[in-house]
Amino acid sequence: MTKHSSPGHKPQTSYPKLHLMAVAVCSAVMILALTLLPSPDATATKTVRLKPTSANVEPTPIEQAQELVDEQLVEPQMETVIARNWQDQKVRSGDTLSHIFKRVGLGSRDVYEVMAGQGDVELLKKIHPGQTMRFDIEEQKLVALEYVMSRTDSLMIEQSENGYVAEMQIKEMVPFTSYAEGTIDSSLFLAAQKAGLSEGLTMELANIFGWDVDFVLDIREGDSFRVIYQEMHLDGEKVKDGEILAAQFTNQGNTFTAIRYETSDRGASYFTPQGESMRKAFLRSPISFARISSHFNLRRKHPVLHTIRAHKGTDYAASRGTPIKATGDGKVIFAGVKGGYGKVVILQHGQKYRSLYAHMNNYARGIRSGTRVKQGQTIGYVGSTGLATGPHLHYEFYVNGAVRNPVTVKLPHAEPIAKQDKEAFLTVAQQMVGQLSTYAAAMESEKVANLDQ
Repeated sequence: MTKHSSPGHKPQTSYPKLHLMAVAVCSAVMILALTLLPSPDATATKTVRLKPTSANVEPTPIEQAQELVDEQLVEPQMETVIARNWQDQKVRSGDTLSHIFKRVGLGSRDVYEVMAGQGDVELLKKIHPGQTMRFDIEEQKLVALEYVMSRTDSLMIEQSENGYVAEMQIKEMVPFTSYAEGTIDSSLFLAAQKAGLSEGLTMELANIFGWDVDFVLDIREGDSFRVIYQEMHLDGEKVKDGEILAAQFTNQGNTFTAIRYETSDRGASYFTPQGESMRKAFLRSPISFARISSHFNLRRKHPVLHTIRAHKGTDYAASRGTPIKATGDGKVIFAGVKGGYGKVVILQHGQKYRSLYAHMNNYARGIRSGTRVKQGQTIGYVGSTGLATGPHLHYEFYVNGAVRNPVTVKLPHAEPIAKQDKEAFLTVAQQMVGQLSTYAAAMESEKVANLDQ
């Protein structure tokens, strides 16, 4: 049976309702199998890919099934594709447009006409080695030029009646939602690698929970993590990692949960399911993944002076030149040499808090008294200036003028979710926590099934 369309439209096939219902049910079952059931060869970890959506809320399986049916009923729109006889040229070190044009038989006149064209032709002045330029030449005349800047971005320049016209073309990447989990035997990095997480995602996971967990001191065998994250795909292939949407980290029996939430005015950040910021006003450590070589101890024997002398901070052993980060937003109140501290930077954080970074090899560019810094900004580099037996960072933390142990001091929270966003956030948080639990249950069921085999 066919359905006739209005003038100017092609006829569209119509199927019986019973057929559509059967297709919808079958599609729903298939989607459930793909998204919730792990594969037979999975071990302690699993990556699951879901159908991409544009909203924060995932559609139900029945809604996804109906979308698939609707897609099959829509007549595909054929785009007009101009056949191009491309000649590809890789940009070499030291190349100019004239060099590249010459290699394909074009001259300086052609370069001039292209650069005199309309649109974003100025981008051709910023070519880099390794990029590709594609030429369509007919009868020794340039018809079209494509400057491939990356896998997603290219500049298309085409001939028109009024000269050349340049237009940016950007391919849209498709986000796929994935899930991974793991249990730590020795280190977070090894467990995450086994779970299929990239180094970048592992660092991001550590950054999210870094205010609550010291990934050098606090990690224990048996700690675990669960992550829902995005992978960005282009033309059916993964191009890069996307964002972590939700994550849980269990450390020594304490479970921390983080939900990503984005607003138009404040951007994206991570919050607890109750809406408290995962960020604290201060980082727990000024150096990423550094080993503590000497703890806070007010009656320590000094390694150089060999006398009982209060060690009012924490020493982090690291290679010379390792970046040192400001643990909180603040103002530089001192940057210079200070006795046994050697080269030191002191930051004031509002009225209540102050931090000190000593034995630096050098200061970061622009760091001087009066400079404002942001949390995580590099302020200097590890060294051994002053009374030091080797390269390390000496870090002190003060509350109302009194020195405190940087490792154990209670850190203040950053701002929670805004009041006007709280209701919407709580809805998203509940859904994401539910997804984490659903995936974890599916993984546990698979482990049990594997044991029974």
